[in-house]
Amino acid sequence: MSHGQGSPRVVPVANLREFFHDALHGALERQHLSVEDQTEHYVVNLLTLFARSDALYEQAPQGTSDHGTRLKPLVVMLTEALEAPTPGERHRALQRLGDVSLFVAGFFAQSFARKLVDIDYHIAMGGRAYGALADALARTRSRVLGQVFAELAEKFQPMVDALNEVSESSYQHSDRDILRLYELWLKTGSQRSFHILKRLGVLPAPAAGATLAH
Repeated sequence: MSHGQGSPRVVPVANLREFFHDALHGALERQHLSVEDQTEHYVVNLLTLFARSDALYEQAPQGTSDHGTRLKPLVVMLTEALEAPTPGERHRALQRLGDVSLFVAGFFAQSFARKLVDIDYHIAMGGRAYGALADALARTRSRVLGQVFAELAEKFQPMVDALNEVSESSYQHSDRDILRLYELWLKTGSQRSFHILKRLGVLPAPAAGATLAH
């Protein structure tokens, strides 16, 4: 895996699943975020799966202006879920929407830069997808899995924070990033952004500008 800007720092990993397990578990502990074991296990499996680009990206339909693989827009995923002909297909579409939203918001946060509406949009869409899926599964034999999705829906934002920490563990923040972190905290209430700002010498306040701590 690589992090930061410029020359990437490559971290050798013998077992990807173990790496994600240890990294996520540590991030959850540092952020004092408690989740059920099965929820943590689900997210670790999700990270391991999406580490393969062919699992995250989809092949663009032939005859379209797009070429190769792409990330399907969230609104398209939502439409597919709403128009699914069977409950099973609807559940799979909602799960895909929640999974992609969580992974993208957690691991591609830096790429949003000045597109704060995008990360906010991913958080909202992903949380609602997991919530709808949890409600649907509560009435089936998949109640345990439904509880996982219910917890992810409830704790979507702090889970995104934990994934941000996993992906940015060696990232150095620039002045532009500090401004973005402040705006992100204002927009989403991200506790991770709040604590990073304090560590960088910025005291977040819900006002027009930040107050420097030094």
